[in-house]
Amino acid sequence: MSEAIDLAEKLATFSEHFSPRTVTQFNDCDVMVAKLKGEFIWHKHDETDDFFFVLKGQLDIELRDKTVALGPGQIYVVPRGVEHRPVAREEVHILLIEPTGTPNTGDARTAAPRKLA
Repeated sequence: MSEAIDLAEKLATFSEHFSPRTVTQFNDCDVMVAKLKGEFIWHKHDETDDFFFVLKGQLDIELRDKTVALGPGQIYVVPRGVEHRPVAREEVHILLIEPTGTPNTGDARTAAPRKLA
């Protein structure tokens, strides 16, 4: 990487929700930004934890036994194998870090294709 990455600039290049964009790679992981609005599907990742860092807005991470509410500057890691559903009542901007190739739904058949920002 030869220049700093401006996350706000990257987020301004697309409008789709639940469609992560890779902005760089780090130790065999994709660093991505995404816009969320509405309810995502219930899912889990059997092989990896799920990292959420809220940049803008309010995000609820629903688990089967509780809901974790996140605001700007807050992080939550869903442990591998734990079923969860992100819910954004208004548009939310997030940063995600996942091992390269990890499907966002936990299932390659239903995952959003990886795109570059």
